[in-house]
Amino acid sequence: MTIQWFPGHMTRARRQIEEKLKLIDLAIELLDARVPLSSRNPMIDQILKDKPRIILLNKQDLADPKITSEWVAYFREQGLDALPIDANSGAGVKEIVPRSRELLTAKIEAQRARGVNPRAIRGLIVGIPNVGKSTLINRLAGRKVAITGDKPGVTKGQQWIKTAEGLDLLDTPGILWPKFEDQKVGVRLAATGAIRDEVLHVQDVVFYTLKYLGLHYAKELNERYLLSINPDQLDVDNPDELVAIMEGIGRKRGCLVSGGRVDLEKASQLFLRDLRDGKLGRVSLESPLDLG
Repeated sequence: MTIQWFPGHMTRARRQIEEKLKLIDLAIELLDARVPLSSRNPMIDQILKDKPRIILLNKQDLADPKITSEWVAYFREQGLDALPIDANSGAGVKEIVPRSRELLTAKIEAQRARGVNPRAIRGLIVGIPNVGKSTLINRLAGRKVAITGDKPGVTKGQQWIKTAEGLDLLDTPGILWPKFEDQKVGVRLAATGAIRDEVLHVQDVVFYTLKYLGLHYAKELNERYLLSINPDQLDVDNPDELVAIMEGIGRKRGCLVSGGRVDLEKASQLFLRDLRDGKLGRVSLESPLDLG
């Protein structure tokens, strides 16, 4: 299965970001806490170069808190400040401006030494589609100034937004990259909603996702769908076992057609909706341990 989605506006977005970099004090890189590494666009490092950066792990309310803590430690080992947040509820958001000022301490002190009153911090928010950039901006601004949506690709242009905390934000469209070198990255992004479902083979995405959840979150699957998955006995390379799990999910969710058969396509769509809405509980789809 090959997953790619790189609309033309993403190419324009990269060019626009590069043009605005000289105006920016720091970058705020927003990641999905459920898939922090997969939701990091490798092009961002090329674009931002040595620009000061803070990493925000958004949607922490949907991610496994233990795994999120491991990701925070991972990024800090890379020399990057990482902060878990939930832009919807506002959890952790108040820490963003103080953390940003800490990153820019030397620059702010240099301005004061020259007798210059430091201006508002200019921050660039970057991230992949549907990671919550517009929701975060609205939360920081204290009002609805950015368009939000539950589908990727809502923001199409750039806009400056002032906040009451002395932080001016440049919103940018979410950008993916032209080719996923590891197709598991594409599957994880598809599962979490970063890629439009219309360009996906939904059942394939679900089967790939079930392999991981069956091994790491069997308890959550069993409780939600009244299954009896034993991760120690699960053969994730056996497609018949994955189909059996999906059939169990379909029966629990009422996805039956004539003859009592399960509509696997409908069951797959409902499963993805449950996953994205947090109905399975707090689960992460990758961990730093997977890197080993």
